[in-house]
Amino acid sequence: MDELDALWAFLVAAAISFAVTPATARFARRLGVVHYPRERDLHDRPVPGLGGLAILAAAVVSALLFLPANQETRGILAGAAAAVLVGAIDDARPGGLHPFVKLVGQFAAAAIPVWCEVRVTNVTLPFITPFELGDWSYPLTLVGIVAVMNVVNFTDGADGLAAGVCTIAAATFAIIALSLNRDAAGVLAALTAGAAFGFLWHNFHPASIFMGDAGSNLLGLLLACVAIQGVLKTAAVVALFFPLLILAVPALDATFVVAKRIKYGRPVYSADRWHFHHRFANIGFSQRRTVLYLYGWTLSLAALALAMRFVPYSDDDGTLHVGWTLVIVAFALIAVAASVYLVLVLEILKFRRFREREIQRQVETGEIAALSSTEIEGEIDREVETGEFETVTRPD
Repeated sequence: MDELDALWAFLVAAAISFAVTPATARFARRLGVVHYPRERDLHDRPVPGLGGLAILAAAVVSALLFLPANQETRGILAGAAAAVLVGAIDDARPGGLHPFVKLVGQFAAAAIPVWCEVRVTNVTLPFITPFELGDWSYPLTLVGIVAVMNVVNFTDGADGLAAGVCTIAAATFAIIALSLNRDAAGVLAALTAGAAFGFLWHNFHPASIFMGDAGSNLLGLLLACVAIQGVLKTAAVVALFFPLLILAVPALDATFVVAKRIKYGRPVYSADRWHFHHRFANIGFSQRRTVLYLYGWTLSLAALALAMRFVPYSDDDGTLHVGWTLVIVAFALIAVAASVYLVLVLEILKFRRFREREIQRQVETGEIAALSSTEIEGEIDREVETGEFETVTRPD
């Protein structure tokens, strides 16, 4: 296997996913698996689900053509099928599966590739001697795979968001894995990117189909397996940082939402409008603008990961090259600037002074009713306490 195989795997998976998705949408409608708009949803019309079936078909066919028929491949494909089955049942069942049952199903699906030796056996960190995980590699890898599955699931809330972010992440993993001579993982990442990209054509706003939990479970499991086989199993000193950077946007979204639910005493599995895409909607962004902003954020972090891999900023003995180090710093500054900008725009962190100025500006421009300084303080306190982001509108 080589880079050409990865390219063909991407193209074949993309073509199959693109071709099969319309038929999958019709199949979902016949089964009655249709997502009707709810209060927390961003779509305003019924949309069929089960898009994960099309992504699975593309991934399986491409894998059978371009991946070796070894134990790891069989385990990943079997786990992928199991993940889609769990997600499809959740999508088709009115009200979905009980969260505990769904979690058990995710662990069962993730256990298949782990049992087939898709696991992290040791950890390499900068300035620290590599250490073996021993028997802990099984439960830790299992938890990691399930975590990534749920991270992708949390991201799937706007048309094209999860599919696009996974395309960027998988393509970045493919480039890095191939450069580390992890050819099988590189091909797996490439076909994952292709399957997500082909589906994205139908899933971008206005979406004609949703991937549902079947798709988010599948893409999460595949990305986790790619990260394990293609990066974490290598001796690269920054191996652990590649997945953290590439998957940072969906991971931060999931982390923030779970933290908010815990803070306000709500179950971590409860639905709400605290995701990044909801915050964009709350400040008036369209779905297209929302996903493009989040694509840009993901790309800035992926570019930093690629720079860390390919820019020769140091020698093998750790000696830094000033010029190339400045290049890395430039990529890092772009990623940090994008992150800080979105933190401020989305009010992920509440800066009281900034919020006071924003409300005062809205009063001056007539966007909201005139408020006293005491009323402004009360409004900010209410937003902080409830986690809501509405403003006090001018009465009719």
